[in-house]
Amino acid sequence: MEKTVSEAIGYRRSTRVYKEDDIDTEKVRQCLVNASLAPTSSNLQLWEFYHVTNKTKLEALAQACFNQSAAKTAKQLVVVVARKDLWRKRAKANIDFLNKVYDRDDLSERDLKRKKMATNYYGKLIPTIYTDFLGILGYIKFVVFQVIGLFKPIYRQTRLSDMRIVAHKSAGLAAQNFMTSMAAIGYDTCPMEGSDTLRVKQILDLPRGAEINMVICCGIRDEKGIYGPRFRVPFESVYFEV
Repeated sequence: MEKTVSEAIGYRRSTRVYKEDDIDTEKVRQCLVNASLAPTSSNLQLWEFYHVTNKTKLEALAQACFNQSAAKTAKQLVVVVARKDLWRKRAKANIDFLNKVYDRDDLSERDLKRKKMATNYYGKLIPTIYTDFLGILGYIKFVVFQVIGLFKPIYRQTRLSDMRIVAHKSAGLAAQNFMTSMAAIGYDTCPMEGSDTLRVKQILDLPRGAEINMVICCGIRDEKGIYGPRFRVPFESVYFEV
């Protein structure tokens, strides 16, 4: 029986050694479908998921992950990739979707306003925020927005580095959806940042604009794969009611 959300979150641990038991590729794929339903900035979905099951690729990726035990013993790997460079394509996909949703003759005035606002968002505002040239335009926008921000609230994260962070945050949310879904069906994972990301990109034949968010090991936990009891700082030290 599939675990509840709270049970899955409690069950999930970073597992660094896996049993020899195989895991169902289709079940892992379905967990990736759940990953794609994660919240994402402006619904741009600037992510890709590479589900690695090929043994040769697994061995190559394990080496690129410094032969960590989690990578060497994993039965499958999932590489979460941030694709900030696809913002134009994703913005257009949103506009196409909106045009399809509102493609009828009986639109109310409210629906017409909503369509115009949404299409302007993806057709004008998103290009304003994401368009850049060697980081120069980003800094110009940053300065301009900081000045405007002296007089009213405004979005300030406009630099190239800011937009990269936005893409990686969304990818991280998707990764968490995936790992929670895996835990719900009794599968285990370990998110790894320790890797030679250039080699990972070469192994997966990724384009220059792709950025590795994390490599996630997948399998069924071995008893020695959990390195001790869970530690968290006291909740009171991180919780603030305002």
